[in-house]
Amino acid sequence: MSVNPDANIEITALDWVPDFARGHVRDLRPRWACEEIGLDYAEHLISTLHRPADHFLFQPWGQVPVLNDGGIRLFESGAILLHLAEKDERLMPRDAQARASTLAWVFGAYSSIEPMLLELGNVDLFAKDEEWASLRRPSLIDFIHGRLGRLEDAVGDKDYLVGEFSVADIAMATVLKGGIEAGLFDEHPRLQVYLDRCLARPAYKRALDAQLESFNEEAGPPA
Repeated sequence: MSVNPDANIEITALDWVPDFARGHVRDLRPRWACEEIGLDYAEHLISTLHRPADHFLFQPWGQVPVLNDGGIRLFESGAILLHLAEKDERLMPRDAQARASTLAWVFGAYSSIEPMLLELGNVDLFAKDEEWASLRRPSLIDFIHGRLGRLEDAVGDKDYLVGEFSVADIAMATVLKGGIEAGLFDEHPRLQVYLDRCLARPAYKRALDAQLESFNEEAGPPA
């Protein structure tokens, strides 16, 4: 495992989240990137319920993750992934076209796929008893399937988005996994195979275990 309190790189994460959010909090993304290339990182855990005031100096909305790389600080998981990817060609290919495609797919994951899955999460979880949610869901599902169908065509028979595994697959897989419980991949079997391949990587499993181990049950609300 790459968690090392003395590491030069530090990832800010939350000390507790409810069960439904575990495995989905976005510090999983830089954790996974670090695990892929054997890059040690320290954890800086902050309170979920009472964000420290100085955290807003580095993340205007108080979210996670924040990366501190030897004094260079970044927020937004996509920016952090791209920063880490520059450190190793296992995350960012050096071929010009492969690099351009990797960059495009990172933005594609966060701009063209994630917003609709986040909306579905809101409809199915946070607003499930609202009338507007039941009215919105059918058209939203149709739209999502349209996007996933195009993505499935783009993946085709490749193992990964750009052929070899890259930071683009970290971005895309962590976005797509939000649709598993909604059964979105029943109609997209090749996409399910792609996602399974990504999530079977040992580095992903180590990153997920590290995130889950960081949660302090005493930090959350009382039962």
